[in-house]
Amino acid sequence: MSIWKTKTPAQIEEAADHTQLKKNLTAFDLAALGIGSVVGTGIFVSTGKGAHLAGPGVLISFIIAAITCGFCALTYSELACMFPVAGSTYTYSYVAFGEVIAWIIGWDLMLEYLVAASAVASGWSTTFIGLIQSAGVKLPRAFITPLVTLNAEGKIVRGGIIDVPAVVITLLITWILYIGIRESAKINNIIVGVKMLVIVLFVFLGIRHVSLSNLQPMMPFGWKGVMAGAAIIFFAYIGFDAVSTAAEETKNPKRDVPLGLMLCLGVVIILYVAVAFVLTGIVPYKQIDVGNALPAALARIGIQWGGALVATGAIIGMISTLLVTLYGQIRIFMVMSRDGLLPPAFAKIHPKHRTPHLCTWITGIATALIAGLFNLDIIIEMCNIGTLFAFILVSVGVIVLRKTRPEVERKFKTPGVPFTPLITVAFCVYLMASLMKVTWFRFGGWLVIGLIIYFFYGFRHSKIQREA
Repeated sequence: MSIWKTKTPAQIEEAADHTQLKKNLTAFDLAALGIGSVVGTGIFVSTGKGAHLAGPGVLISFIIAAITCGFCALTYSELACMFPVAGSTYTYSYVAFGEVIAWIIGWDLMLEYLVAASAVASGWSTTFIGLIQSAGVKLPRAFITPLVTLNAEGKIVRGGIIDVPAVVITLLITWILYIGIRESAKINNIIVGVKMLVIVLFVFLGIRHVSLSNLQPMMPFGWKGVMAGAAIIFFAYIGFDAVSTAAEETKNPKRDVPLGLMLCLGVVIILYVAVAFVLTGIVPYKQIDVGNALPAALARIGIQWGGALVATGAIIGMISTLLVTLYGQIRIFMVMSRDGLLPPAFAKIHPKHRTPHLCTWITGIATALIAGLFNLDIIIEMCNIGTLFAFILVSVGVIVLRKTRPEVERKFKTPGVPFTPLITVAFCVYLMASLMKVTWFRFGGWLVIGLIIYFFYGFRHSKIQREA
């Protein structure tokens, strides 16, 4: 028995061949899943927050984050084709580095997805409340404000009781995922179409009111501000990781996963840069409403109906982001349970809906509690550091597996190995270094808790350890 024991490609293929999940998804569905996840709170909320940190230089922040994610997508594509099963980075690390590293990244992915889903629900609630109150409807503060929030100086203080809208939308999406992935994908595809139309509408209405004077100076806080903005808005791009978690439910994963990833990132980069340019061009960066950036920008230039329409589209659009993010978390839980590292109940499949039903509801309820009790700014930084750490392991995994598993078929090969993965690692480390120190302490504490659970439960119940 060894904590460094790895899975073999044959074991991965066996899991894919004997899956109880339905194989319904196409490349278009995967691209829509990725867009559904990536184009959400990131574009409607994080854009404004990034602009406060970087000024008009948020345009450069988005491009830096996009380049990082583009390199990451190349490495993900190679590994997803090699091992077309649910689990994403967790599964790849199990083959490349061994069980203890797989557990660490799986535990890290729990943080990433739980926090990301909670941030999306919190962002959705902020936009929803803004739209309702702009219509003259007053809501009780105690039930629209998280228990733990931040004051004007950025210090943690007591807020209300619970953010009810965030809790309600999370439980509704959990029920949709409980019904089934095919039905969820259909709903997601429709929502993606709606939110892309809304974003195009914002760009069309706003571009005629862009004032180049608002873009000067481009980098008021220098490169430090640009990188701080990139580290925060990196949250906007993380959803494409969910595409690889859907490999086990894809009709032809070796072809559709790379295609879905590239389509997703191509569309998203264009949308984000266009929105950032228009937003900072029509509103001075110091005056951007972080919680309601796009609708408030249109209202500022007198297009009230456009602001209301964009807010409505944002509310609808963020639903698909929440759906895909929760989906990714549920599949990670399921695969870790299937390997024995978590209790077997997490891997049980519903006889009718063919979904991991118990795991779905546990994930949904946990996400609802985080979103209901904690402020968005507290949530969002924890998500970014977990994602960047996962991307580093995926990139290193490509290099390791080229040496240790050269015989495994690769339908897609990352170009420029080892340089492309190493560049990806450098970008990720640089972005991680731009995050606040307190974020590192929280992340370290989370990993310590995870290792305690692994040695007291996971290692003892691991299937490959028992086979050994």
